[in-house]
Amino acid sequence: MQASQLHRDSHMSKRLCYQPIQGADTYFFSQLCSSAGNQRAQLNVEDIGDQYCTLESSSGSQGYAAYNSTSTVTCSSNGSTVSQQDSCSNPSDQHNSIDYAYGSPVSGSSITDDLSDFRHKLRELESVMLGPDSDVIDSFDSIFQEGTENPEMGTWGQVMDVITKGSLKKILIACAKAVSDNDALMAQWLMDELRKMVSVCGEPMQRLGAYMLEGLVARLASSGSCIYKSLRCKEPARAELLSYMHILYEVCPYFKFGYMSANGAIAEAMKDEDRVHIIDFQISQGTQWITLIQAFASKPGRPPHIRITGIDDPASAYARGGGLDIVGRRLSKLAKLCNVPFEFHSAAISGSDVQQKNLSIRRGEALAVNFAFMLHHMPDESVSTENHRDRLLRLVKGLSPKVVTVVEQESNTNTAAFYPRFIETLDYYNAMFESIDVTLPRQHKERINIEQHCLAREVVNILACEGAERVERHELLGKWRLRFAMAGFTAYPLSSLVNATIKTLLDNYSNRYRIEEREGALYLGWMDRDLVASCAWK
Repeated sequence: MQASQLHRDSHMSKRLCYQPIQGADTYFFSQLCSSAGNQRAQLNVEDIGDQYCTLESSSGSQGYAAYNSTSTVTCSSNGSTVSQQDSCSNPSDQHNSIDYAYGSPVSGSSITDDLSDFRHKLRELESVMLGPDSDVIDSFDSIFQEGTENPEMGTWGQVMDVITKGSLKKILIACAKAVSDNDALMAQWLMDELRKMVSVCGEPMQRLGAYMLEGLVARLASSGSCIYKSLRCKEPARAELLSYMHILYEVCPYFKFGYMSANGAIAEAMKDEDRVHIIDFQISQGTQWITLIQAFASKPGRPPHIRITGIDDPASAYARGGGLDIVGRRLSKLAKLCNVPFEFHSAAISGSDVQQKNLSIRRGEALAVNFAFMLHHMPDESVSTENHRDRLLRLVKGLSPKVVTVVEQESNTNTAAFYPRFIETLDYYNAMFESIDVTLPRQHKERINIEQHCLAREVVNILACEGAERVERHELLGKWRLRFAMAGFTAYPLSSLVNATIKTLLDNYSNRYRIEEREGALYLGWMDRDLVASCAWK
């Protein structure tokens, strides 16, 4: 998920603000929320310079070079998708082989031989690692049940019955199972049928199906990383990309929720500090910090001295139109207008390469560390013995931060084998496409571009790539909790005031969105599906 301007009309801010204002703390947090929706009223974009963008350009493509191949999805006259891609497979690369998947796909026979014992062992392992309340195995149970209770996936004739019934979701799942089982003939047959059913111009499942079909084709052709790189190579012009990202930012609350909840935790932890140092491990445009700077400026008394260390892979310079110095100048100009003492330190480096020497730590500063939609890009122990995902957490713990904020997509795609990973991706992104459909009309001329450039790349990478090439590696909050606990952190629950303020965000969106507080964390969901989780640590 990845805006040309982020200023909203002033009447929106009144709805976003927590109304009962009593005392300095309440005023501070209400201003934090208010400024998130009232940037136009408080700051003219011309006063800062270039417009701000919120979502990230190629956030999952860190370290990838441009590739001279193409992969495009267009809408044909009958509404179906036409997939066009150059041949760029590499049979010698085991990481691109459909045989190569972490945990190896579990065949139907191995499940049904002793399914009860298998589930019991998984449940025991899960309880040890994630606690007794985890629902990971339940999701796998539903997958197993779909395989055993739907015999139409067993033979050619039964698959034909599924095709006759016209269930796009079931045919997608059957095709994924054929790819998982290396049944190329069955997979190709189902892909031919799917091409008649999917459409980037259709209903949410049809649109998502078009991109999932692209991922299946790429995986079967062992060309996943090639297509992923070509999607990056064919990104639109910078101004167009910012426009697409901005529209997605506005029509869905996912990023606003993440940024607001993280800023709320930081504001609460730093409300009595004179000098604050924020390390942002994926600063991109720096948009998250606009509202926090404005909130500190409106705080009763003198605002603290704020220093931000912005880390970002050099690949993100495409969306910015230059290096991190652009972010530093923008935020410095904003801070000056708000009369907030400010410094900016840049570190144009991949998160995997960050060392303490890159972080410019000073004594006498209260430290906050921000991981917003970033940690899932770090390879873990299943990819590399270096395990940068846990290494970063240990590094940060050694800095003794006052608060660490984490925002991540609530999805389980990291170490899952291909078939269950496909099921999870189908469920997760279907909810996201449905939420876009409610707000953005299907006839909207930019909707296809938004979905293709901001979401389709993630889908293709999750389905078609393996090993180090697969950079979209989401984990459920239960697993993040385990990682943070092993690194020595303890939970930092948000106050009820901050939570109440953040919940008002949904006043401007469909009533099918929901925000829930569970075990000290906040979850944003669409209907019964959690999509984003936010929490804080110390």
